[in-house]
Amino acid sequence: MSLHQRLNALAESGEPVRVGLVGAGKFGSMFLNQVRVTTGVHLVGIADLDVERARRRCVDIGWPTEQLAARDSDDAVRSGSTWLTGSVEELVGSGAVQILIEATGDPASGIRHCRHALRHGRHIIMVNVEADALAGPLLAREAKAAGVVYSLAWGDQPALICEHVDWARTCGFEVVCAGKGTRYLPRFHESTPETVWGAFGISAEDAERGGMNPKMFNSFIDGTKSAIEMTAVCNATGLLPQDEGLRFPPASCWDLASICRPKEAGGLLSRTGTTEVVSSLHRDQTPVENDLQFGTYVVIEGETEYARRCFREYRMLPDDSGQYAALFRPTHMIGLELGLSVASVALRVEPTGAPTGFRSDVAAVAKKDLKAGETLDGEGGYSVWGRQMPAQRSVDDGVLPIGLAHQVSLVSDVPQGGVLRWTDVKIDETSDTVRARREMESTCL
Repeated sequence: MSLHQRLNALAESGEPVRVGLVGAGKFGSMFLNQVRVTTGVHLVGIADLDVERARRRCVDIGWPTEQLAARDSDDAVRSGSTWLTGSVEELVGSGAVQILIEATGDPASGIRHCRHALRHGRHIIMVNVEADALAGPLLAREAKAAGVVYSLAWGDQPALICEHVDWARTCGFEVVCAGKGTRYLPRFHESTPETVWGAFGISAEDAERGGMNPKMFNSFIDGTKSAIEMTAVCNATGLLPQDEGLRFPPASCWDLASICRPKEAGGLLSRTGTTEVVSSLHRDQTPVENDLQFGTYVVIEGETEYARRCFREYRMLPDDSGQYAALFRPTHMIGLELGLSVASVALRVEPTGAPTGFRSDVAAVAKKDLKAGETLDGEGGYSVWGRQMPAQRSVDDGVLPIGLAHQVSLVSDVPQGGVLRWTDVKIDETSDTVRARREMESTCL
C-alpha cells in the first residue's frame, strides 16, 4: 500500500501515528497547518518556550481552540486533541509520543532534545539542520544503537537533495554534483541583521509584518545556511565538499549541467561528486533568468553514448557535450511537506535522509576585523558567517564550527575573512554541546 493508504488504515483502526513537535516557529507553523488535516497522524503535543505564542500561532493558522484543550499527553491521546507545554522533557517522557520533531533551530537545544528522545526510544525528525551540521553523524549513530530512526526533514532542501542523489544512484548514474539555489552576491558575506532586508529586496516594514526574524534570514543571505545545508547533504550521501567551499555561481535551471560539472569538462567544480549552491543573481546584481532560488537539483553523467543520446532525445537538460544532464525541482515547501518524513519514519522505519559519516563541516569566518574580548553572536549575526569545508581539514586545523560560535568570547584578534580556531575563543569544555562535538570529531571521521 502507499503511505497515504497505510495512514488511512491507521486512522480507521483508531491507532494514528502519534507525534510531538518542539518549536512553533516558521517551519513548525507550516507543519501545524497540514498535520491537523492529515489522516492517520495525531499531533499529541507542542513544546515551546512561549506556550501562549504557540497557542496564538495555532489559532492564527486555523486551529479551533477546542483542539488545544488537552490537559496533558494522556488527555490528548484519549480526546484526540493537542497538549501545549513548555517542557520538552514532559512531552517526550510521557510515552504518548512515537516521533519527536525538533524544529527549534538552536544547535545546543537540538542535540539535547534529540538525545532525550533517544533515551526514551522515540524516533527523531531533525528539522534543526544546525544541530545536524554540528553533531548529526554522532546523533545518527546513537539513534541506530538505540534502535530508532534519525531523519532529516522532508520539505527542507537537504532531504530533497538526498532524494535526488538516491534517485540518480538507484538508476545507475554517477552523481557529479547536487545542491540548491539561493540569492547570493559576494558582499552578502558581510550582511548583518540591520542590512539583511535590502539584500533580500524587501522593506523592513514588510519583514516585520510577516514576522520574519532578521537574524535567521540573514543566515540565508550571508551564505551560512547554504554551507550548513550542503554539509548535511554531504554527511548523508557521501558527496564531498569542494576544497575551497561553495562558490555560488550564477546559473539558470537550464544551465546547471554546464556550470556544475568539473573544470576539466568546462565547468566550475574542483571535483566530481560534490555539492554546489547556485545564485539567482549575476555578479553585476542583475537577476538570472529562470533562476533556481528556491529549488534543488542534481547533475549526473551519462557513461555511455546511448545514455547521452537519450539525454538529448528526452530533453533532460544536457550540457553542450551531452555527457552531463540535470534534474531539478523548482521549489520546496518546507513544513508543508514534513508529513512525508513522519509517514516514512512511522510506516517504513526509514529516514528521509540521515548522516552516514562525518565528511563536511561549517567553519566560522570573521565578517569583520574581530578583537580579543569581543563576544561572538553566532549564525546570522554581526560577527561571523559559515563556510563549508572538508571535515578532515576542519579537524586537522582545529577550526571552530559555526554552531559553537555563539556567546563565546574571543581571546585572539581575527582579521576579516579569517577562519576562527578553537584556540581563538574561550570554550567551556564541560558543556554537553561541546562534549558531543568533541566526541564526534574523535569517533566519526
